[in-house]
Amino acid sequence: MKKKFSPAWKSSSQVRKQRKYVYNAPLHVKQKLVSAHLSKELRKKHGIRALSLRAGDEVIVQRGNFKKRKAKVTEVDLLKKRVTLENVTRQKKDGSKIPVFFDASNLLLISITGEDKKRLKPTKKEDKNASDKISSK
Repeated sequence: MKKKFSPAWKSSSQVRKQRKYVYNAPLHVKQKLVSAHLSKELRKKHGIRALSLRAGDEVIVQRGNFKKRKAKVTEVDLLKKRVTLENVTRQKKDGSKIPVFFDASNLLLISITGEDKKRLKPTKKEDKNASDKISSK
């Protein structure tokens, strides 16, 4: 993996190469890396397991000190792969409050902001699987 970023690169057992891939990935690839699992209701409704996060989505924190807290996503930082939630802050020693950053994998998506057709549209691979299931019935 000598290039800065190669879309043909699939995987490696070496952690340094995995980190390099994520660090040097362009934003359209990093968008897919900032995704969270859907709740059971949303999973049944849309037929997908995970979805990329956007500002305004409602989530539940699954891990950490803020476990089981519901909040809205206020900001998604694609460069650093982190998510900021509304009213989830930490107090510094001087009394000022700073936002707590979460990894998207530690969040569960409860509700989606608007019905974004582009975000919920199944990919070509999923379309083929769906058409195979229909034709086999």
